[in-house]
Amino acid sequence: MNNIYIDVLITVNIFIDYFLLMLTKKIIGSNIKYFKVIIGSIVGGLFSLTALLPVLPFGLNILTDLAVAMLIIFITFGKCKIKTYIKRVLIFFALSFSFGGLMIFIYLAFKPKGMGIYNDVIYFDISPVLLIILTLVCYYILLLIKKLTKSVYKSDIHNIEIKINDKCYIFNAKLDTGCNVKEPFSGKSVIVAEKEVFNDFVPDKTKVRLIPFTSLGGSGILQGFCADNIIIDGKEADNSVYIGICENIFKDDIKAIIPSELINNLQEKLQ
Repeated sequence: MNNIYIDVLITVNIFIDYFLLMLTKKIIGSNIKYFKVIIGSIVGGLFSLTALLPVLPFGLNILTDLAVAMLIIFITFGKCKIKTYIKRVLIFFALSFSFGGLMIFIYLAFKPKGMGIYNDVIYFDISPVLLIILTLVCYYILLLIKKLTKSVYKSDIHNIEIKINDKCYIFNAKLDTGCNVKEPFSGKSVIVAEKEVFNDFVPDKTKVRLIPFTSLGGSGILQGFCADNIIIDGKEADNSVYIGICENIFKDDIKAIIPSELINNLQEKLQ
């Protein structure tokens, strides 16, 4: 293929990077907003212009791909601990490498018309309008599959929205079937979250309950408090839930856990 259209090249790779980043987001359980994924995809699309450069020698192309992956992950997911950052980069790079390997196999085995690979950059000679149409079709197919499988699919990642003093904090919590932390006097369930989730929020000392825990890889005391409003997966929970603040307990991208008992009780009330 001799002709490469820059608008098609960038658009195709924005499309590819978007789905690779969304898959990475799903794997690590991150709750970053979609506009950050879009920004990261655009950056990846712009770097696809390396396809216009002379052929890079073997080894240098891999280092270039890794450097681009590092930049895309930093722009998309932001600052984090170095260990977490390396994990994110490796996951995204592995997904990109696997996708690229699959495309190379298809290219060499079938020689599809209008397809090309330059400096590890995938190119499809397809109009941006048709690509947008195919993107919408894929989106609605995935949406339909999600709705059809909603009753049988149970995610272990739940979206939590907490309102305190006119401020709103939104984060993801991992379902923990072994979490039995409860407020000792009332016996209410506790959602345990890292302090960084709440930014600069400091709970009122007169309303704080000290909650002991022994099931988080050690033992200690949580600062527990009741929120003004708690919404779990878009459904409002009652005030029989405490929020327990911890520090440096969870690893990687997990910043909070929610007991399975709480999710089960919420689902029973809605039935």
